[in-house]
Amino acid sequence: KTCMEKIVENVRKFNIQGLLVIGGFEAYEGVLQLVEARGQYEELCIIMCVIPATISNNVPGTDFSLGSDTAVNAAMESCDRIKQSASGTKRRVFIVETMGGYCGYLSTVTGIAVGADAAYVYEDPFTIHDLKANVEHLTDKMKTDIQRGLVLRNEKCHEHYTTEFLYNLYSSEGKGIFDCRINVLGHLQQGGAPTPFDRNYGTKLGVKAVLWMSEKLQEVYRKGRVFANSGDSACVIGLRKKVVAFSPVTELKKVTDFEHRLPPEQGWVKLRVGGEANYQISLTEYISGKMEHVTRRTL
Repeated sequence: KTCMEKIVENVRKFNIQGLLVIGGFEAYEGVLQLVEARGQYEELCIIMCVIPATISNNVPGTDFSLGSDTAVNAAMESCDRIKQSASGTKRRVFIVETMGGYCGYLSTVTGIAVGADAAYVYEDPFTIHDLKANVEHLTDKMKTDIQRGLVLRNEKCHEHYTTEFLYNLYSSEGKGIFDCRINVLGHLQQGGAPTPFDRNYGTKLGVKAVLWMSEKLQEVYRKGRVFANSGDSACVIGLRKKVVAFSPVTELKKVTDFEHRLPPEQGWVKLRVGGEANYQISLTEYISGKMEHVTRRTL
C-alpha cells in the first residue's frame, strides 16, 4: 500500500473528522497533499488545520512560526558569548553559521540583536564584491577601539560561498591584520526553554485553532457524517500583520517557492542587515495593534 492509502485507511478506521497538524514546512506540504487527494479519497474530506512550528520560520501563511523566537534567543546568547571571546583576543573575526535552510530569518534577526557586521542570507543576493567590501570594512574597524568582528551566514545562503569559503577568504585577505574563526551553532538553536512570546503565542494559536475547527465541523456535519471539500476547510493559522488569520493551503500553494521551501512574502526581509551593518528598517508600513477579546466590566 502507498503512504496515502495507509493514511486513508486509518482515517476510516478511527473515524477521524479533523486533523490539527503541528509542524514546519513538511506539515504544510503534507496537508496540501491530503487536500489534493480528496478527489480520489472521500475520507480525506475532513477539517484540517496547520499550526506552524519551526525555527526556520519558513511556513507560508504566517509571519512567525512557533519556536523561531526561542531559536533567535538561543543564537543571540551564543553570539554574545562569542563576542566576549573575541573581545578577550584582539583583532579577531568570527564567522557564525546559523540554521534555517534557505530562510534567512535567524541570521537577520540575530544579526540585528547582537550588532553583527554582516549577515548573509539567501533572500538578499550578494557577490564576491560584497564580501570584499566587508573585509575592507573589518580591516578599517581593526584600527578603532573595537577590534573584533562578527559575521553571520545562513546555512544555505549561497551555493558556492560556503562557510569554509568565507573563512578562507577572510583569513587570506585579513592576514596580518586580523585572524578568523568559524563557529557553526548547529542544533543548539533547537534547544532551550521556550521564550514568553512562544509560550503565549502557542497558547493563542492552539485555542483559536480548536475553536475554528469546532465551528467548521458544525458547518459541514450533515446526515451523521462530515464532508468538507471546500478550499477553506484546510488552512494554516498564523499571525499576519498582528492579526491571527486562517489561510487556505490551496491559496498559499499558488505563491509558495517549493524548491527553496519559502513563503511568498517575508516581512522580516525589510530588517535585513547590509554589508556594513546598515540596518534598513521601514516605518511606513506600521500597523497599529488591536486588542483582542477585551471585555469591559463594571465593578
